[in-house]
Amino acid sequence: MEHNRKRGFAFKAISAVLASSLLLTACSGGGGGGSAGEEQEPNGKLTLTIMTQSSPLAPADPNEKLIFKRLEEKTNVHINWKNYTRDVFVEKRNLAMASGDLPDAIFDAGYSDYELLKLAKDGAIIPLNDLIDQYMPNFKKVLEEAPEYRTMITAPDGNIYAFPWIEELGSGKERIQAVDAVPWINVDWLNKLGLDMPKTTEELKDVLIAFKTRDPNGNGQADEIPLSFINKPGAEDLVFLFAAFGLGENPDHAVVTNEGKVVFTPAEEGYKNAVKYIHELYQEGLIDVEAYTQDWSTYLAKGKDHKYGLYFSWDKSNITGDNDSYEVMPPVAGPDGRINVTQTNALGFHRGRMVITSANQNPEATAKWVDQMYDPIQSVQNNWGTYGDETQQNIFEYDAEKNMLKHLPLNGTAPVELREKTSVAGPLAILDSYFGKYTTLPDDAKERMRIVKEIMAPHMKADRAMPNIFNSIEVLERLTTIETDLFAYVLRMRTEWYQNGKVDEQWDEYLKELDRLGLQEWLEIKQSGYDRAMQK
Repeated sequence: MEHNRKRGFAFKAISAVLASSLLLTACSGGGGGGSAGEEQEPNGKLTLTIMTQSSPLAPADPNEKLIFKRLEEKTNVHINWKNYTRDVFVEKRNLAMASGDLPDAIFDAGYSDYELLKLAKDGAIIPLNDLIDQYMPNFKKVLEEAPEYRTMITAPDGNIYAFPWIEELGSGKERIQAVDAVPWINVDWLNKLGLDMPKTTEELKDVLIAFKTRDPNGNGQADEIPLSFINKPGAEDLVFLFAAFGLGENPDHAVVTNEGKVVFTPAEEGYKNAVKYIHELYQEGLIDVEAYTQDWSTYLAKGKDHKYGLYFSWDKSNITGDNDSYEVMPPVAGPDGRINVTQTNALGFHRGRMVITSANQNPEATAKWVDQMYDPIQSVQNNWGTYGDETQQNIFEYDAEKNMLKHLPLNGTAPVELREKTSVAGPLAILDSYFGKYTTLPDDAKERMRIVKEIMAPHMKADRAMPNIFNSIEVLERLTTIETDLFAYVLRMRTEWYQNGKVDEQWDEYLKELDRLGLQEWLEIKQSGYDRAMQK
């Protein structure tokens, strides 16, 4: 799965036509090698230089991954990878594009809409429309089965500038991405202290106080951490609790009401009351002192030691392991007795996952290579990992007779760790129709789907989510300018209020500052985009 959360190759024999066309392109040289470093080897193999990113857990050279070894064997294309770990990738990617020292393509590029259109305007990346139509049958098949994606990847000027990442699983309120941060509570501690699962925000506070004061881990020390989170938008944030006080909160700060109105959640009264509640928890000493500064590795280390009473994550297996010590805490009722779960705006979709640069002397051959990413069996492996690797634990076994990849048990391994070692991310497509045909549903996804369907979706008051809108570069420039300061201000004030409790006395000035930073224009842009999307 994507998300942090969040990741195909048993190739059916590639057709003789494809193999020969790749070989012909390689031999002809497409202009004899370009500034990005294409080469033709004596055996007719084409070499492309591609920049990418990967986890520190993965090999430094992506060609050591079995997925890419098989792909090179089948396509006769060798990739000279410029690979960087995620912490430095964006800096290296931007430096390469700014300096003009362009690779042939950027794989797992992670570009925003604004970045894509700016690069296109500057001539650094090329339109892909004709390449898709002429050389990418696998991708075209995806777009024929799910035509909405062609609309979603097409810029307002009519061009397609990047290959997307698509992962479907469920739909509407029951899609796997409908909830981001799931609350996980230590049921061992509940049981030891004779406590019930909390059903209201006040009961939750009482439970957290008991976790702090009654030594639930039984070691005679006050080393329990009642509540922990990572204080920034994402799957480890605690804003799941905000929905008990109103509309709730989303990483992009937008909620669409059932009347079709786009709301900026941090300006809502319910948001203010939620922040006051978190301050109450802070006053009681219930919040991890590192919550405001910790990174993933620190958060993970304490989770593995089972020090948390309540924490937030996409999947508990990634933090506290696959055991029965932690269970999902169902949404709790707020002071007015209502229960709500905020539906996230996330889809399993990202537009800017791979681009071809203007330095590429073999765009046709590159497009044919990228097209293999959209073969269903390849996509499944790109996303999760592979099969038949004799050097490490495998994600799949491959049923050649059915041409199907079957998920193997994780056997206690954290899903994110195993997948990041072997998967390759990048452009891919996994449609709902693939499950049961090309792959099985992984156990962790199966459980998450159950959680969303049975525990979360029934309490989602909002029936709508914000669609993924491809705005013009002019609109994106305004959004980027506004959001840079607006979102940073919201996070800074929220963090201060958690600790100093001054939200009531500073609220009016805060609202004025939101307007000064461009909130009303932001709302107009978002509402206009939503209304346009609903008319299509």
